[in-house]
Amino acid sequence: MSKLTLKNEGERHIVVTRHFAASPEAVYRAHTDPKLIQKWLLGPEGWTMPVCINEAREGGKIRYEWSHPKKGSFFITGEIVKLEPSRRVVHVERMHLPDPTPDSHIETRFEPDGGGTLMTMRMTLPDAKTRADMLATGMEHGMEESYARLDKMA
Repeated sequence: MSKLTLKNEGERHIVVTRHFAASPEAVYRAHTDPKLIQKWLLGPEGWTMPVCINEAREGGKIRYEWSHPKKGSFFITGEIVKLEPSRRVVHVERMHLPDPTPDSHIETRFEPDGGGTLMTMRMTLPDAKTRADMLATGMEHGMEESYARLDKMA
């Protein structure tokens, strides 16, 4: 059974929740430290992240590049808008396929929950079509596999 829940909210939002056994500090660090991100944020088996830039500061740049021997590659770029250490990350990102998609705004919260952390990620997409296109990529499955890796690390 998956620990991840993904729900649509309104026409432009996706809300993802996931419980982790690790502390909010550890889960936050795994979302902001490029060396850790590169180990878990890989989606389905077979993908790698040869480039991982996350300047964990307000105004800092993000660039994640994924590669697969048979499926090619893609990347996202973005900027960090707000950081509250161990509590919250707000950033803007765009996917390049190869042209950039419109900006998506993402807020990720890390809240103490029992002996672990409840992560809540709220994505605000430009429109309903962008949300539908994003969901059609199978992102939920990729997130489940990535977060399962993070669970083993934290």
